[in-house]
Amino acid sequence: MANVVVVGAQWGDEGKGKIVDWLSERADVIARFQGGHNAGHTLVINGTVFKLSLLPSGIVRPGKLAVIGNGVVLDPWALFAEIDKLTAQGVAISTDNLMIAENTPLILPLHQDLDQLREAAAGKAKIGTTGRGIGPAYEDKVGRRTIRVADLGDEETLEARIDRLLAHHDALRLGLGAAPIDRAELTAKLKAIAPKLLPFSQPVWKVLAEARRVGKRILFEGAQGALLDVDFGTYPYVTSSTTMSGMAASGTGLGPNAIGFVLGIVKAYTTRVGEGPFPTELDDADGETLGRRGHEFGTVTGRKRRCGWFDAVLVRQTCAISGAKGIALTKLDVLDGFVTLKICTGYEIDGVQYDYLPTAAALQAKVVPVYEELEGWAESTAGARSWVDLPAAAVKYVRRIEELIGCPVAMLSTSPERDDTILVTDPFAD
Repeated sequence: MANVVVVGAQWGDEGKGKIVDWLSERADVIARFQGGHNAGHTLVINGTVFKLSLLPSGIVRPGKLAVIGNGVVLDPWALFAEIDKLTAQGVAISTDNLMIAENTPLILPLHQDLDQLREAAAGKAKIGTTGRGIGPAYEDKVGRRTIRVADLGDEETLEARIDRLLAHHDALRLGLGAAPIDRAELTAKLKAIAPKLLPFSQPVWKVLAEARRVGKRILFEGAQGALLDVDFGTYPYVTSSTTMSGMAASGTGLGPNAIGFVLGIVKAYTTRVGEGPFPTELDDADGETLGRRGHEFGTVTGRKRRCGWFDAVLVRQTCAISGAKGIALTKLDVLDGFVTLKICTGYEIDGVQYDYLPTAAALQAKVVPVYEELEGWAESTAGARSWVDLPAAAVKYVRRIEELIGCPVAMLSTSPERDDTILVTDPFAD
């Protein structure tokens, strides 16, 4: 049986949470491998809404092991706030079903401060971060000055890590006109949270290797989307981690040969939050309709999402880079009632045709989308659970997407509810 990696194939918000939750019934372990609490995964189960940011989506299913891998940057205070919220909704969370890699870097209050100070100072050049400290935490990781989960277990190591960290951050804060960090306060906060966090700390790489050895199914859960990847996204309007499928290996400690099926999650139209290029963005009534029907507001920030037609150029590109064997097409029901639908099939820049999005920002700013029109459908697709429940025009739309992106539809989602899903190809049976 294949282990499955789930990644977003657009700018995030594609509906990964629901798909991971649905697939987790077939999995034994669900491992989150990158990002932080800037992620927002919404699950709707029998009418109850669960909103997750750090916890793997499989946490709501009894009998599954949820893992936070070393590729994640972890805000421990945000984690326990999320645990408390889910516990109040009846979800049991303990060291029996949640594990955190001992080499996971921590997000501290100083990271959030720096994130917000930089965005404020950038003015019109701001990137549009969530202000939760994700980027600064990743910077400290690669700068070899981060505090990791295991460091909380040894006072001498922790003190040395704090010294190195503050030597960097106090200098940055001085340049931004902010006061130095209160070392005693930070130390006290870390020592207070340590007894709560350390019981969840484990050598995740070893646990996953054993799970794989005995034939357990592992589901790797990514956050954000491929177009927010720090290397291949619309830089600099990206996140600070690698959002592609390859990160599943290094972000958990398993080798790349552990990855079987890569499933790209794709919305039936396109959205993005924050700044940056968006070739098919709609500033008209159709865009407003997509946003209203799709409830396009960020799970984490509540920010209104920008909406546009499906961009086959970008999804073809992200499927190729991520190695997707299939896609899960979500929110098809949002398109119900449109008389005409459009799909972007190519770009024109200064009279030159492109079948991909160039890296150069100056070229991205000049992109003019080339559209193909398809007939819409008046019937409802909401809640459909088989192909025969779909209007012929909706099936034609799905098939045309497959042709244009060069990747088959493995799953189709027709509402936020867990069971309103059409399975075409079981990723675990690859």
